[in-house]
Order: sequence, then structure tokens, then C-alpha cells
Amino acid sequence: MELKALIRDIPDFPLEGILFRDITPLLSDPAGFLHALEMLEQAAARHNPTAIVAVESRGFIFGAPMAARMGLPLVLVRKPGKLPAKRMSIEYSLEYGQNQLDIHEDALGFQDRAFIVDDVLATGGTARATAKLVELLGARVAGFGFLIELDALGGRGQLDGYAVESIVRYGAD
Repeated sequence: MELKALIRDIPDFPLEGILFRDITPLLSDPAGFLHALEMLEQAAARHNPTAIVAVESRGFIFGAPMAARMGLPLVLVRKPGKLPAKRMSIEYSLEYGQNQLDIHEDALGFQDRAFIVDDVLATGGTARATAKLVELLGARVAGFGFLIELDALGGRGQLDGYAVESIVRYGAD
């Protein structure tokens, strides 16, 4: 199944000059969504994780069913103010300013190998910050899995030294 055919291009969204890759058609196609999950699960399995770490918010769409189907714990990485228990936080830079991510302090330990899942790898800032959070808890990053990678934005370069698996890649067209 060609997953790229289920991803819609929306020009000039959210700002003029940006080509948005809309995954809602893929999510509304049960066979396509199942195929995407299977491909992400296969990518994760190659790295022998002990936990799936899903990044807010669209990473949750893929991470939750992956973790359940693989029999692994699901760990959430959230935006500030969303986690109720004691948490570890990290601030990171974006093109347009600063952002922060949080993880529960007891989510992972030294024995864990986390496979980090998100919908899109763009500039790599969120993914790199998530890896740092995992490592601050003493766990190792087993690898990353993304539904989409936007090659032209160079995110893979921010993740040197980590295994990166992307299901659909868009080149620097």
C-alpha cells in the first residue's frame, strides 16, 4: 500500500509558503492507518525497545496503539502543565522561539531502551529534546520512528548518533 497517496498536501498552511502534509486522510482510512502502524511497529522491533515514548500530540496517535500491540509501556512526553506527577522538563529552541517538553520522572529507568515516536520529523528540535529527556532519566534511546520525514528541513542531522526510521519521506523537491 502506498501511504504517500493517503497524505494530502495543503499549500500555504498554516502560513503562506508552507506546504502542510495532512495525515487526516490516512487516519480516516482503516487499512492505511493499520499499514502505517505495522510499519512503525516493524521499525521499532528492529531496535528491541522496552518502552514506546510518544510525543504530544500526534505522536500519541501512533504510539498508543503501537505500545499496546507490542506489549510495551507507553510513556508520554507532553507540553508544559499537562503532567500531574513529578516531572523532568527541558527547554529547547525552535525557529520562532522557545518551547518546553515534560516527562514523568518515574516513566523510565536505567534498564530502559526507549523507541521515540512522532508523526513528523521536520527540523528535529522536538525529537532531540525528547531524546535528552529520555537520557536525563537514565534510559537509552533505542531509536526514533516517524510517519513522515521532511528531508529539506534537515531534522535527521539533529539526530546524529541515533537510529532514525521514517515511513514516508519527502525530498527537497
